Amino acid sequence: MARSVIKEGKNVDEAIALALAELGIELEDADVEILDEGSKAVLGIFGGKGARVQVTEHITDTKKIMTFLEELTKTIGIDAKIETREEGDTIFVDIYGENVGALIGKHGDTLYAISYLANLMINKGREVYKRVVVDVENYRAQREEVLIAMAKRAADRVMRYKRPVQLQPMPATERRIIHAALQSNRMVETESKGEDPNRCVVVKIRPYTKVI
Repeated sequence: MARSVIKEGKNVDEAIALALAELGIELEDADVEILDEGSKAVLGIFGGKGARVQVTEHITDTKKIMTFLEELTKTIGIDAKIETREEGDTIFVDIYGENVGALIGKHGDTLYAISYLANLMINKGREVYKRVVVDVENYRAQREEVLIAMAKRAADRVMRYKRPVQLQPMPATERRIIHAALQSNRMVETESKGEDPNRCVVVKIRPYTKVI
């Protein structure tokens, strides 16, 4: 539940400043409701009263992601530059810097794990799902090109030798890229086999397909 405080000050600005200080947040991370604008004392002596405001903490999803990743990279000793952008219901995060390879891991395992944790954090307790895609040094785009080329080579082998081809084990994110890359190929089909972390994609001739 979001933290909220009610504060009184000589004027609205002072009341807001006091509330922000107590919550330990910036104005951009707060929702402000003015309960009473207050009034000046007559002749500077009679009838004056202070302003009252209610300030509620409201940290944006992108800032939550930034804080999470900044703490993560700092903990493992990586000086990284983190950029975010939000498009529709997706938050894209790009991480750059020296020695950021540790955030990728073998076949992107660490990167996908970070994305998974970020998605869990952002979507906890919310009804409408918001997707978080974390990338490091444009790894995802480069890896996607490699996977698409791998899928096409496998399909060529299947059609040439009429035998199934089993690809290396890979996470679900990468398996989906393989399936999508060959979805329009009328000669072959794909299926996932095995259990994680050894689950892999098998490319094989589509049933009732005549290979020339």
